[in-house]
Amino acid sequence: MNDETIRLQDLSIGYQQKNSVKVVAKGINAAICQGELTCLLGANGIGKSTLLRTLSAFQPKVAGEIFIQQREIATCTDQELSRVIGVVLTEKPNIRNMSVREIVALGRSPYTGFWGRLHADDWQAVDEALEAVGITGLQGRMIHTLSDGERQKVMIAKALAQATPVIFLDEPTAFLDFPSKVEMMQLLHRLAVERRKTVFMSTHDLELALQVADRLWLMEPGRLSIGTPQELAAEGALSRFVERPGIRFCRDTLTVTVDR
Repeated sequence: MNDETIRLQDLSIGYQQKNSVKVVAKGINAAICQGELTCLLGANGIGKSTLLRTLSAFQPKVAGEIFIQQREIATCTDQELSRVIGVVLTEKPNIRNMSVREIVALGRSPYTGFWGRLHADDWQAVDEALEAVGITGLQGRMIHTLSDGERQKVMIAKALAQATPVIFLDEPTAFLDFPSKVEMMQLLHRLAVERRKTVFMSTHDLELALQVADRLWLMEPGRLSIGTPQELAAEGALSRFVERPGIRFCRDTLTVTVDR
């Protein structure tokens, strides 16, 4: 059994409006485990990005507690969090005139001190991250010359070079063609299992998540369902999420059928 890395206790999340806070989910009690790829599913606007930003400490929680490695994140400094949490965002990096190796080396910034100098062990971590993601051959390329899939791999390598136990990803398969989506999901699962990382990602690629993820979080209005794909299928959560007129979900095969 994999160990808990993250524990949420009575967590409520939301965002600031003009004169109030809009709560998008409340009373979340859940855990995210080491060595697993966990996929966060839900309709647009349900609060997936809000949850990820809150877990990443990019925005404050409304109520409750978030423990990472048994420490409440509100008690951690930014420096401490940067050594625990790596984040890969959906947005394409608006960077030019930097090589792939230089971008990945930015992941070492939590360890390089005031002057930002990289030493031999830092460059070793960079080279190991490039190799783990399979982009050693791209290390001399300028970032703006890469395909979308290659850029995403660079940002994942940067997170690996950061050497954090936790990696959060917001829609990492967005903008990718189907073979690249499959490759990306397989890569993230391999990193979780082989490197004992806690990998938590949001995605709209339901059918890929059903095949590759170890665990699913399904956000719906007023409800959060958590379990393996088989468990959420058996309890009807996936059917409730997927099925519409002309769209059917098979609980036995974890497949979606669209009527012609």
